[in-house]
Amino acid sequence: MLEITIPSRGVLQLNHLVLDYNGTIAEDGRIIDGVVERLEALAQHLTVHVITADTYGDAAKRLEPLPVQFSLLSDHLQDEVKQRYVRTLAARECVTIGNGRNDALMLAEVALGIAVMQSEGLSRHALDASDIIVPDINSALDLLLVPKRLIATLRN
Repeated sequence: MLEITIPSRGVLQLNHLVLDYNGTIAEDGRIIDGVVERLEALAQHLTVHVITADTYGDAAKRLEPLPVQFSLLSDHLQDEVKQRYVRTLAARECVTIGNGRNDALMLAEVALGIAVMQSEGLSRHALDASDIIVPDINSALDLLLVPKRLIATLRN
């Protein structure tokens, strides 16, 4: 568990990190440099979940050596499926990271939603649903690894 106290917001008690794959932790189907090491470090404190429709068809293979739980989604109503997924985990104990329109409901539902704006872009819907927007996935993961950055951004 990660427990982070945000002045004027309260205590975040996070047990789960839920990530989109393509556009979030991967670009063109390949995991972005620096992500593996960060996920390994975060897996010491959080259960890490990667959920994807697997555009390139090899996400499970690429994620196999990592300490993550992998979930393959159908192409139908992905936004609602992702929202239901975090609800089953107890959304108030989740931090999510995504960039697409299909991530917006998930980002809005959880204790902490982080949007990334990388080469694939950032959906306006994901932007509006997020608590924080960062330039890349490594910056997003670093907010959890160095919580003082998170506190500085979210305090009132």
